Amino acid sequence: MLVCFNGSHYGTTGSDGTMTEHFELVVRAPSVLVDGVFVPREIGIRGGVIASVSELRLTGNEVVTLAPDEVLIPGVVDTHVHVNEPGRTEWEGFATATRAAAAGGVTTIIDMPLNSIPATTTVEALDLKRAVAAEKAVIDVGFWGGAVPENLGTLRELHEAGVYGFKAFLAPSGVDEFGHLDTPQLFSALEEIASFGGLLIVHAEDPAVLDAHANHGGRDYHRFVESRPDEAEITAIGNVIEGVRRTGARAHILHLSSAAALPELRAARAEGLPITVETCPHYLTLSEEQIADGATQFKCCPPIRDDANRDLLWQALLEGDIDIVVSDHSPATVDLKTRGGGDFQEAWGGIAGLQLELPAVWTEAARRGIGLERVLQWMSRGPADFVGLPAKGRIAVGADADLVAFAPDATWTVHKEQLLHRNPVSAYDGRELRGAVRRTWVSGAPPTAGALLSRPSL
Repeated sequence: MLVCFNGSHYGTTGSDGTMTEHFELVVRAPSVLVDGVFVPREIGIRGGVIASVSELRLTGNEVVTLAPDEVLIPGVVDTHVHVNEPGRTEWEGFATATRAAAAGGVTTIIDMPLNSIPATTTVEALDLKRAVAAEKAVIDVGFWGGAVPENLGTLRELHEAGVYGFKAFLAPSGVDEFGHLDTPQLFSALEEIASFGGLLIVHAEDPAVLDAHANHGGRDYHRFVESRPDEAEITAIGNVIEGVRRTGARAHILHLSSAAALPELRAARAEGLPITVETCPHYLTLSEEQIADGATQFKCCPPIRDDANRDLLWQALLEGDIDIVVSDHSPATVDLKTRGGGDFQEAWGGIAGLQLELPAVWTEAARRGIGLERVLQWMSRGPADFVGLPAKGRIAVGADADLVAFAPDATWTVHKEQLLHRNPVSAYDGRELRGAVRRTWVSGAPPTAGALLSRPSL
């Protein structure tokens, strides 16, 4: 018989009269990531929340037992995703982006304020984006706001409306409706954000350096990298550090591609400045040496650099100088990605990586002898903690039941036509990856309707 337990839990009474808790869903696995260690556990889920992490046999309305080659991991939390809806839904959209995410083991995304139209720089634009996402998203979604020249002085309104922070470009963004901040405007934004304890996340490339190195290398990938040198990131990051030093605001460096900027970041963090850093799967898994001339599916800004740089990014992750790994999923139409017939200056930049980020990073990490538990710290718990979502990115009692059955030793080959994001373009097309997502749960259920998230009140 079912009986009430502690007012809200349910259980059954056995023949010996003892109470056994009963759950809506039980997931059994020989290997579950709990507190950074893989151990055999059974996960009991009730009301979309993990109610038990047990070594004992649990009972449930539904019981799922993972295959011997599968492990149970927390869903990936991706805090850097361009969904582009409304306004540029031909590039991507909440339906396609979140289905691709779920297929790749991503259960929570935080959407960037561009390249949607309107950009998320007003409360009205945020409300519009929320309304669109509520109808289409199959995983949990939160939102960044934007800091542009036109809305400085009004950022508190967006903060109070629930955005997780504010994105700024220090060089042209590529879209007219999202302007970049010059250095005085950067300092002004940081001062404003410091006044209410917010966060500025920064695309850090310096426009003067980019102008000085501009070229028209056409199909030559090395010439494209030369047009966006390490110096552009170093100079822009230096300005962010100085702004944080002056104002005390929190800042985050987006998509770090240049390891040459790490010494200055290490020094700033050692000084106690509140600066965090991310990098992306494409910087960790691809390199300049692998990219053929004219292969504009690899174009992104800042660019994918050489093998030696990639090794230094991995070293920085292991040493804690880079905090998290997120996709910077930034898709566009096939026409835009191939515009100019392979001319890197003409093609649109951006890597569509939501569905592939976990296996891509795991493939390279495994090659380097790095454990899956470290990868998930960078891709699940770390990003969740970064944006203040303590119920995400972990398997623990009280956490949301966002879970993934993952086969870490399965290998498969990427075919761009089989990916679920809107446009069939992929920098990983034809690559063999290690690690397959077999099943994803969002709040203990198949990913069919996600929740809209707002920044928790502090």
